[in-house]
Amino acid sequence: MTTIFYETFPVAQMTFEGEWRLNYVPSWEERRSAFPVSLTMPLRSGSVSADRLLPWLANLLPETHLAEIGQRLKVSPQDIVGLLVHIGRDTAGALSIGEPRKAGVNLQSIPDEEALERVLNELPSKPFLVGERGVSMSLAGVQEKLPVFVDEDGVISIPVDGTPSTHIIKPDTRRLAGSVENEAFCLALARACGLAAAEATIGAAGKRRYLLVKRYDRFTDAQGSIRRLHQEDLCQLTGRFPLQKYERSSTGGGVTLKMMFDAVSDLVSPAERLKLLDAVIFNVLICNSDSHAKNYSILMGAAGSAKMAPLYDLMCAAVYRQVDQSLPQGIAGRFTAHELRRSDWQALAEEVGLSGASTFRRVEELAGLVSSACEDVALQIAAMAGDPTRVLERIIHSIQKRSRRILAQACG
Repeated sequence: MTTIFYETFPVAQMTFEGEWRLNYVPSWEERRSAFPVSLTMPLRSGSVSADRLLPWLANLLPETHLAEIGQRLKVSPQDIVGLLVHIGRDTAGALSIGEPRKAGVNLQSIPDEEALERVLNELPSKPFLVGERGVSMSLAGVQEKLPVFVDEDGVISIPVDGTPSTHIIKPDTRRLAGSVENEAFCLALARACGLAAAEATIGAAGKRRYLLVKRYDRFTDAQGSIRRLHQEDLCQLTGRFPLQKYERSSTGGGVTLKMMFDAVSDLVSPAERLKLLDAVIFNVLICNSDSHAKNYSILMGAAGSAKMAPLYDLMCAAVYRQVDQSLPQGIAGRFTAHELRRSDWQALAEEVGLSGASTFRRVEELAGLVSSACEDVALQIAAMAGDPTRVLERIIHSIQKRSRRILAQACG
């Protein structure tokens, strides 16, 4: 039996009898502040079967390095629960798998810039510092990253023994020059256009540059303690495995925009579809070709209340020739942004129960906001930490050109 915890409170128990099943702990269901593991697994709904449970669990794991992680832990990479028992004490959202967090703030210090550079350099061969004493962390996705704890003085440490991380470090990558500045720019651009997006700063450790992203699923309570907020991504909300995050998944059954909008409407709130629409339009305009179903999430409150989470993992792919720039989810069957016509946006709106006219007006409005905000945002990012690869100039040119082209095609 494996227990899922919120802080020190048992939430649910997973048992294996031919297949995995989940049952909520009665004492958790009775708590006034209780929330479900997933909106697809409501409280007081009885036993949850493997077909709903396993996709939710799989989406808590990284999508790369599972072989290396499994080898270090002596656990099969196919053993989803077994892996999470080892690395699931600090995941996306609020829950810990296998063990509760220990009391207090427990940290492994990173003494200096040289040590941080070494940690970043070792991430490919030692993802999430797996195997180190007390370190048990997992983040979904394919990019190298590391959850960290940043104190009031800006000192970066590694959380251990279930202490919540407060930020995520995403180091630069040789394959995508200027990736740090690119993501920082796109996050800031979203906020400049009035969209909620994760906050981030740029740092350097020796020869490595990194993005330091503040976790929006963490908050500080009245006593000054770091607490977790629960979230789940739209792969989890639609009941799909990570391999199905793109519509044209090779495994079949990939997540479509209609599935995403329907899940938000049915399980979160019909009003939250407008935030999802804004996010989809913005990602099309900036050429974020990796805005798949796992890169949209919902934040959950007590009694199952929920809302769309801020945007994250934003990047302009147009400046990288080697990166596929097709849409991760089709709009009216089209996967090339500059082919989208007004009728396609209206067809999307009709399919998901929104106004076609209002949807197209929002495309026009956001295209204007994105184009006009680019240069000021680039100045902010360059002032923060420079632009050594001169990627910002290319991003501005690409996004403004793309926005004009999308708008011209749609109005034509």
